[in-house]
Amino acid sequence: MANAPADIDAHEGSGSSSGLQTAKDLFSGAAGGIAQVLIGQPFDIVKVRLQTSQAYPSAVAAATSIYRNEGALAFYKGTLTPLLGIGACVSIQFGAFHAARRYLEQRKSSATAGSTPQQLSYGEYYAAGAFAGLANSFLSGPIEHVRIRLQTQPHGAAKLYNGPLDCVRKLCSPTIGGGVARGLYRGEAVTLLREAQAYGMWFLAFEWLMNADAARNGVDRKEIASWKVAFYGGLAGEALWLGSYPLDVIKSKMQTDGFGADQRYKTMRDCFAQTWRAEGARGFWKGIGPTLLRAMPVSAGTFAVVEMTMRAIN
Repeated sequence: MANAPADIDAHEGSGSSSGLQTAKDLFSGAAGGIAQVLIGQPFDIVKVRLQTSQAYPSAVAAATSIYRNEGALAFYKGTLTPLLGIGACVSIQFGAFHAARRYLEQRKSSATAGSTPQQLSYGEYYAAGAFAGLANSFLSGPIEHVRIRLQTQPHGAAKLYNGPLDCVRKLCSPTIGGGVARGLYRGEAVTLLREAQAYGMWFLAFEWLMNADAARNGVDRKEIASWKVAFYGGLAGEALWLGSYPLDVIKSKMQTDGFGADQRYKTMRDCFAQTWRAEGARGFWKGIGPTLLRAMPVSAGTFAVVEMTMRAIN
């Protein structure tokens, strides 16, 4: 049983219908998403400021400046949008991943005329994770765009948006943001690439770590201690960002760009080229320090909450 293809809770053996199991995956993912936002938002605003501005020499300088000039609550600027939206995003991630995983397991079982799910290869785990990222991207793209606009707007009387709804309205305005596709969904092409790569790496790393532990100790995955699930989830978060960070930098640059005559980057390719010319390879890794610092507790909390929620409702 050590290499059983079940997820954190080995829920395939529960006898639940596929629809009910998907609903449980979605619910537990939503709980994990809320934890993710509350833990990670202060780190995220520092990351975005470093990615999109030349004003801060380091993460510590950025955090100090935000606290001194804008106050402690500034670290939760733009939180309402991700709090409502990231819960839905993580719900989609886990729901889509497990749906893709079950499909691939059943397909392998049919191909081998077997009656039990077959262990997936790690390439297939990556593919299931990439599918989850793509499914999530159509929601995460505009949510992150709004959050980034709110995080990077001027402080005080010079601010551009009076909250997330005003930001959405202005981004969707044909005269201000250029409409839904060119405004709200700006940077969606690079978002698709980032989400596929990021969540392919995320789920691949987690599955490898969980399967390795189960095999090493000769236990079923559902018997792995919760602290280990959290630790492996944290390591998976590091893999997510190391595997996708340059794409995230380009996404942030495009989503903080101006409009009309003030627009600096015409396309994703143009943004890559300008970043390379202006900053070299280092430009694609600005802000990686606080991002990796954030990734461990955020990803650990996400997987731990998902795991505890799943065990409670199964």
